[in-house]
Amino acid sequence: MTGQDKLFALFDKVVRASKADETEILYIGNNTGLTRFANSIIHQNVNESNARIVFRTVFGKKIGVASTNSLIFNDLKATLRNAMEIAKYQKENKYFSGLPGPESYPAVNTYYDSTAAYAPKDRARQVKKIFIRANKRKFLTAGALTTGDGEIALFNTKGVRCYQPYTSASVNIIAMSDTSSGYAVGLSRQIEDIDPVALADIAVEKAYIGKKPKPLEAGDYEIILEPAAVAALFEWVNYIGFGSKGFIDKTSFLADKIGQKVMDETVSIFDDGNDQSSIAMPFDFEGVPKKKVFFVEKGIGKGVVFDRTSGNRVGTPSTGHALPAGEQGEGAMPLNLFIEPGNKTRDEMIASVKRGVLVTRFHYINGFIDTPKAVLTGMTRDGTYLIEDGRIKHGVKNLRFTDSMLRAFSNVKGISKDRQLIPSWWDAVGCISAPTFHLGSFKFTGTTEF
Repeated sequence: MTGQDKLFALFDKVVRASKADETEILYIGNNTGLTRFANSIIHQNVNESNARIVFRTVFGKKIGVASTNSLIFNDLKATLRNAMEIAKYQKENKYFSGLPGPESYPAVNTYYDSTAAYAPKDRARQVKKIFIRANKRKFLTAGALTTGDGEIALFNTKGVRCYQPYTSASVNIIAMSDTSSGYAVGLSRQIEDIDPVALADIAVEKAYIGKKPKPLEAGDYEIILEPAAVAALFEWVNYIGFGSKGFIDKTSFLADKIGQKVMDETVSIFDDGNDQSSIAMPFDFEGVPKKKVFFVEKGIGKGVVFDRTSGNRVGTPSTGHALPAGEQGEGAMPLNLFIEPGNKTRDEMIASVKRGVLVTRFHYINGFIDTPKAVLTGMTRDGTYLIEDGRIKHGVKNLRFTDSMLRAFSNVKGISKDRQLIPSWWDAVGCISAPTFHLGSFKFTGTTEF
């Protein structure tokens, strides 16, 4: 950890050499330790320390971006010069209205000493507990336990000074028999919130009840989607539907459906970077405070997120969802996704299914098939089961689905009262908080032999 005072003192010194009208420096630093295991043996323990420093220089409406991973003063000055040189050759961006000025930001606790201090031996001790639990049923395990800390700092010549230290911890576990596998995952900023033994028991039990899976014909089934499966679907729905680019380009399913019913009235989905029950982060990557934004509220399409430039294109202020400079061509993107819970338990929902399928998670999802209808395709993985007469009967071989998420989530029979944090590619600054869903219809279009 470099620290707020040192970073801002260094950046203040660097920007004195800037000839640009406005200059912005974004710092993203992290220190990550990972213990990976397979066949119930730790086979890799690595630690990575890295930093990314992104300069954005502005001449009128021309913008130049350059980056480095060095905090050495001369390297920073060289990167600044590169950004200024790049700006000279850019076309003017008529929607760019300058860098933001300073604002107030809510105090959000995102850093825990216990997580930052977690050592390789600490991770190894937790992983050993996973091995012991799996070995009781003669199963092997694979996965990884990751802990780390980092800091994000945003500095600009208009007075913005944002700083947020953070920690993160996550574990994913796959338990394997000769014919089946089961999965469990945990995520928190505080390592004490993660119970590897409990998660190992979940993965092992899933592998146990899924042994010797039977084939199941493709078709339209009632379905129980556990949090990891729900999160995998909405990670894609988020990417194609809740950001500003798809909305402006008319490829998002929300582009022409604001104020209209798009999902079941029990479904509400929003982004809130200040909610500490998840992986909070109070400001975006250009220093604008994050606002709570509903995408779907009680089944009705409500809106999407914007950064300053994309907001100017449609005449709306930023919602505080800018990506780092250099990535803003993708538009604004939600990173703190919440799906509102219901009032049922997982067991109650399973008990109400006459004949259907329970899915632990998906993989190989593709969301570019028909984005205005939010059509996704993908495959089940690590725990798929047939439910008959309210009970899990046996494991089934993996299935491929192709379906519109608007159609599928317009027939909701139940939502769990509990939610789980599911990591994604952005899990240092956000994640997906997902419940279990019971849907009345979900289309499986293919089968596999495994």
